[in-house]
Amino acid sequence: MGNAGENSDEIKLLKQGAEGKLYIGTYKGKRCLVKERFEKKYRHPALDRQLTRQRIKAEQKAFQRCAAAGLQTPTLFGVDLEGRKLYMEYLDKSRTAKEFIDELTAVAPGKDATASPQLRKLAEKIGHVIGVLHRNNLVHGDLTTSNMLLDPVEDGASEDAAVFPYRLVTIDFGLSHFSDNNEHKGVDLYVLERAILSTHSQLPDLFGLIMEAYRVHNTNNCKETIAKYEEVRARGRKRTMVG
Repeated sequence: MGNAGENSDEIKLLKQGAEGKLYIGTYKGKRCLVKERFEKKYRHPALDRQLTRQRIKAEQKAFQRCAAAGLQTPTLFGVDLEGRKLYMEYLDKSRTAKEFIDELTAVAPGKDATASPQLRKLAEKIGHVIGVLHRNNLVHGDLTTSNMLLDPVEDGASEDAAVFPYRLVTIDFGLSHFSDNNEHKGVDLYVLERAILSTHSQLPDLFGLIMEAYRVHNTNNCKETIAKYEEVRARGRKRTMVG
């Protein structure tokens, strides 16, 4: 994908973080989502340019690997290495898995939401996605329910649509990398577990449901990866206890 510097018109800022900003822009006249990485002033300019180009290229490759594995991501329209931008599909009808879970649990507070067919289907889909990522040696690097979008599908689009009328779209591959290292994958799982326990503390069984599906879909050294995850988890607990 070539440069897209002529497509930098900013329409609306959606999010700004430590690494960059997301805004609605245009790509070849088409409305899209633009991810722009800031210049880090504390780095030497040449080093910052090199690292930024590497991260953008890694993110671009992650989109390609997901497509090859049959996983859903926003369509990547193009990249602009000089402008530090990625141009991708803007899924304006989607919401994050975090928002979906929060709405679901708010309807019946105090009840075990993991009994909900919708939540169980969501957990199954999350486990499937991460299992396929790791089966294909792709480590996401920042697995949270905020980095998963639920994009509505039409009735009858799939056999699950009656219960769960959404496709799960994974986003934000800014920290992703290709690795067959089981510990890297174990850390990926641990990051997700910590994010779920922190964000969805009312659902202590949610991560276990995700792991059930993960075991089915990661057929690439799954036992070894889970063993590494448990090691990482034990180290994390020890650090918490020691302070």
